[in-house]
Amino acid sequence: MKRNVGGLDRGLRIVVGLVLIALAATGTVGWWGWIGVVPLLTGLVGGCPAYSLLGVNTCPMRKGE
Repeated sequence: MKRNVGGLDRGLRIVVGLVLIALAATGTVGWWGWIGVVPLLTGLVGGCPAYSLLGVNTCPMRKGE
């Protein structure tokens, strides 16, 4: 998968994902908190399938591209 998630976007996805997973693991929120796995994985990988479908790219261009 091509990278389409930039630095700030990746950081926010990782933080939100970890917070949701922690809340679900402690029972603070219901089972839906485990959806935090999705933003965590897309943040770690740097690619988002939804962004690809919508043509969104928050990743900065590299030299020579």
